Amino acid sequence: MLTKPLEQTYYIIDFDSTFTKVEALDVLGEISLTGRPDRNDVLNEIKAITDRGMSGEISFTDSLTLRLNLLKAHKSQLPALVETLMGKISDSFQRNKQFLTENAEMIYIVSNGFKEFIVPIVTSLGIREENVFANTFVFDETGAIVGFDTENPLSANGGKSQVIRNLHLNGEVYVIGDGYTDYEIKASGLANRFYAFTENVLRPRVVEKADHIAPSLDEFLYHNNLSRSQSYPKSRIKVLLLENVHPIAVQLFEQEGFNVEIRKGALDEDELIEAIRDVSILGIRSKTNVTARVLEHANKLMTVGAFCIGTNQIDLDACTEKGIAVFNAPYSNTRSVVELAIGEIIMLIRSIVPKSNMMHQGGWDKSAKNSFEVRGKKLGLVGYGNIGTQLSVVAEALGMEVYFYDVVDKLALGNARKCKTLDELLAVADIISLHTDGRKENKNLISYREFGLMKNGVIFLNLSRGHIVDIPALVDAIERGKIAGAGVDVFPQEPKTNNEEFASALRNLPNVILTPHIGGSTEEAQANIGNFVPSKLLEYINNGSTYGSVNFPELQLPLLKGAHRLLHIHANVPGILAKMNTIFAKYHINIHGQYLKTNEKIGYVITDVAKEYADEVVEELKDIDNTIKFRLLY
Repeated sequence: MLTKPLEQTYYIIDFDSTFTKVEALDVLGEISLTGRPDRNDVLNEIKAITDRGMSGEISFTDSLTLRLNLLKAHKSQLPALVETLMGKISDSFQRNKQFLTENAEMIYIVSNGFKEFIVPIVTSLGIREENVFANTFVFDETGAIVGFDTENPLSANGGKSQVIRNLHLNGEVYVIGDGYTDYEIKASGLANRFYAFTENVLRPRVVEKADHIAPSLDEFLYHNNLSRSQSYPKSRIKVLLLENVHPIAVQLFEQEGFNVEIRKGALDEDELIEAIRDVSILGIRSKTNVTARVLEHANKLMTVGAFCIGTNQIDLDACTEKGIAVFNAPYSNTRSVVELAIGEIIMLIRSIVPKSNMMHQGGWDKSAKNSFEVRGKKLGLVGYGNIGTQLSVVAEALGMEVYFYDVVDKLALGNARKCKTLDELLAVADIISLHTDGRKENKNLISYREFGLMKNGVIFLNLSRGHIVDIPALVDAIERGKIAGAGVDVFPQEPKTNNEEFASALRNLPNVILTPHIGGSTEEAQANIGNFVPSKLLEYINNGSTYGSVNFPELQLPLLKGAHRLLHIHANVPGILAKMNTIFAKYHINIHGQYLKTNEKIGYVITDVAKEYADEVVEELKDIDNTIKFRLLY
């Protein structure tokens, strides 16, 4: 069990931009200056003065005087200020209300702000009013704010140090704040440590003076082994996102407080080995290969998100053996791929591409030769999954006859007809579109023999995986006229970045549409993926849920309430659950809920237990034979 804070340790906490996300006087200015034509200019001036004062560029007294003169505020506006600040309490302080309440006796709020708005905010989270030290406003007879109590030591330079000196605290003193005046307490010899709080604002001049940087209150509590709301501070969770994943994904991870690193392009194996150290969450698209060798160096990796449909670029077996959950986006870009397929089918069957190219050269070919409607044509779908089924429905709405072949028995939608063999489908179709998965067994699924089975003048599309089609065989079929038109979006070898040349024997062939692996690359699809994949990764990190994982047993878990959650990943061998429950019984632990799911390789046991238990419980659970990974959530 986590140790409780020692009674002789005191915690001095700043208010503005620490306890709250904002500077209160800046917010008061937004209220008091409403309706004034120069409002934005004055607000910018107030904020600039605030920053100069907090970073130590000008004295605090000068900063305060200048700001109050600009505010033109009134006592009647303070309730609105308090209401606004209630919604601006720092996230990590709200999460750790229990710590603030349990240790209220040792916690002091020392601020150059004003009691009139500080006391209502901090007492709502358990802080004692008598432990709040701050300035007070001076009002005139009409209630206008005209100044501050100059007898208060906090109204002068060095005021925070003077307050701490007057308190005569007998023990360790830790200061948490974002401003230079907070550092001055340590510089005066009145504090043992100064933590630069950076959850809301980062001031370089303050950070460089800090003993430690605290991106959140969770980090401070973690650093001092104090009771906290999170088992592991989110600022310590590093996220590596490659290949230009959608900005919304970056935003979602940053909102969680994670440390996010972004790389625009793909990384080769050696580059990824170097980059993946200390990474907890890896996000990739289709060009980055996560190999067993890479995973040997992934010392903290908990989960991988494929921001695409396929996962053949990830060694799923190696991930499973190391207890790393993998998630993808099987549905998010389906519509985009379907629309591209329909568009290319129409363009190819009408021979639009060569006609367009001729016009760019000044030619004019108005004939209907080799130009056909799609209505009545037979569309053959190789693969009848998420994309194949939706393409089937749209194609049928255009008047096409749909045939499909899939190795898995699938229910036909609409009037689509299932073929018993791939050969049967290839022989009947006027248009063939590939929508198979990327498993290794599908390499060169379509080669010389398969092209030989097709009708003469067939339209051929591959928007699935590059290695499924034998490229020399496709080139031969196009040059012989077997293929009247082809649309190819995926290739066995693809450039890693937009700066590399695309090299392929398919270049410059007639009536061939080449696209740079953009089947799912629409703004809508990428936004959908950018939302979907992080949601799955965050559910796993924050709650332990694995629903939608491609390699883990799938469990949709309830939200954790009033308990600690123990997550145990192990090799799927008999007796693990019995050993775990023997440990729980040995220490008389009350189990609130327990969930078990296995697949052929691993087992996943989630146990929600009462919060009171000995440290030895966790160690014994980790030491069970065949344990792969253990996590604790609370």
